[in-house]
Amino acid sequence: MTVREVAVEAYREGLPALGASVVGGLLAGVVLGGMRGEFRAVPGLLVLVPALLATRGNVYGSLGARIATALHQGLIEPRVRTGDDRLQRAVAAAIANGLLASTFAAVVAFLVLTLIGSGPAPIATLVAIALLAGLLSGIALSLTVVLVVFAGYRRGYNPDTLVGPIVTTAGDVFGVAFLLLAVRVVLRLGGT
Repeated sequence: MTVREVAVEAYREGLPALGASVVGGLLAGVVLGGMRGEFRAVPGLLVLVPALLATRGNVYGSLGARIATALHQGLIEPRVRTGDDRLQRAVAAAIANGLLASTFAAVVAFLVLTLIGSGPAPIATLVAIALLAGLLSGIALSLTVVLVVFAGYRRGYNPDTLVGPIVTTAGDVFGVAFLLLAVRVVLRLGGT
């Protein structure tokens, strides 16, 4: 392939994913900007947001990379089947890692804010919010990663090109949306 052909191919595969990334990032920002009341109701939540969003991109980006590698090596087929143990184990591990990282982030945020005298919300509230948001966004992100990687692969796209921008953007969108939902649910159930 010539340099021009390689560049055209890279832009053909990358631009749609990057375009979706821009739109998704703006959408996540709009939702986050509308959460002022939730940030006031749950002291310390704003400190937790970057950790939770970074976790989504890292954990599910890794899931996407594992699936892409398995596709390239022929270890899995690009379709969802109920009996695919490799895929099921990879998704279960990603969700478990996401929940563990969410819990860890909530505990560390609570401890740091307590040490500096910021008076965060109770640790149970922060952990409950992080776990609920982590579980819901983990399920949504797992489905998104699997479907995007498989669909892209079947259409001739390199799944490695899709994973980065799509997963980080979906992580931001789902992460913020489910964080808002988790805060509202936990507050409604009496957490403060």
